[in-house]
Amino acid sequence: RWKRMRKSTKGNRDAVAFQQAKEEIAALQASEGKGELDLHYFDETGFNLVPEVPYAWQEVGKTISIPSKMSKRINVLAFLSRTQEFDATTVIGRVNSAIVVAVFDEFSLTIKKKTVVIIDNASVHTSALFKQNIKKWEKRGLFLKYLPTYSPELNLIEILWRFIKYKWLDLAAYSSFKKLNEEIQKVLEGVGSKYQITFA
Repeated sequence: RWKRMRKSTKGNRDAVAFQQAKEEIAALQASEGKGELDLHYFDETGFNLVPEVPYAWQEVGKTISIPSKMSKRINVLAFLSRTQEFDATTVIGRVNSAIVVAVFDEFSLTIKKKTVVIIDNASVHTSALFKQNIKKWEKRGLFLKYLPTYSPELNLIEILWRFIKYKWLDLAAYSSFKKLNEEIQKVLEGVGSKYQITFA
């Protein structure tokens, strides 16, 4: 049968570091289950008028055409918990460390108890500017757990991005940049209510 091919980073990663991180995250999830802390997953993703190509039903002999053209990029920076608490910020254009720091600053002021955020090693997360804010966030009760490189499957928010791009975002969203922005906002506002994921 036909299946969507996915890019894999397994061959590039440190298997020992991956397994250790997996076990550490499982321990954090157990602590979360006991009410000892809150656990969130953070990441960024982007959208433009070059759509992710989904599967679609079409009549034999007919081809569905999807508009595709270069455009500005709509970036989404978000925190997601396993109970689908969701906090998202959208930025049109380039995302740098200053923007990520501002997002973390705002989020750190909303937490109710010790909170651990799972985060990857993207350059905007490891810059000098970002790292000089870590102590401040820790004083507020927010702690970071960096993933080893090439380990996207350990970050649950990656699942959310796939659902948005391949299932929830309507093809009509790509008709114009304005429409794309509007439809992305609708989906983001519905995460946890209209749009839900069941995590294993």
